[in-house]
Amino acid sequence: MQKLVQGVHNFQKEIIGTRRSFFEKLASGQNPIALFITCSDSRINPNLMTQTDPGDLFILRNAGNIVPPYSANAVCGETATIEFAVAGLGVRDIILCGHSHCGAMKGLLNKDSLHELPAVSGWLGHAEATRRIMREKYTELKGDALLTATVEENVLVQLENLRTHPAVAAAIAKEKLTLHGWVYKIETGQVFEFDAQEGQFVPLGEAGSSFQPAGSLKLERTI
Repeated sequence: MQKLVQGVHNFQKEIIGTRRSFFEKLASGQNPIALFITCSDSRINPNLMTQTDPGDLFILRNAGNIVPPYSANAVCGETATIEFAVAGLGVRDIILCGHSHCGAMKGLLNKDSLHELPAVSGWLGHAEATRRIMREKYTELKGDALLTATVEENVLVQLENLRTHPAVAAAIAKEKLTLHGWVYKIETGQVFEFDAQEGQFVPLGEAGSSFQPAGSLKLERTI
């Protein structure tokens, strides 16, 4: 805890003190570049990864970078955050970013390991489509290769879930919103994005188009 307290003091002295006008401007409102949806994993830092400042990213985090399908009868924090980002703040891009070595995806592949974590198990029900895709399509994979494919498939599944949200669907229909699927590799810092034309994840910046419905596209593992 002392590390956190000392960090706050250093932030106030060394950062706020030298960029006071920047933070005073932030107090007047926000205009983020994108909604960044990613995992709660402590090893993931969206602003560090993208080299962005406070105010640049509207960030939504949870275990497994999951987006529950929209339901008017079951409004949750994810639904409200997405709606506010798109309809309230007018973000033009949504990035859904999975990552290597994801504990949530490990749990999804081995639900028995979650016996003492019923809330986590229930939450991962929103990734049931991912689990079934892996069971039916990737029976030949084991170990790290299986986990990598699961991380990537889950990004695509959760992007499809995003499209069920009214604010997202409306913004896409008006060509005011683009969805992006990313996977971050912790040990190298590499970021891969889904290329809809190629049907695979490629190094960031090399994709020919933004995300489109996955359908029967071939997914080739890259990390």
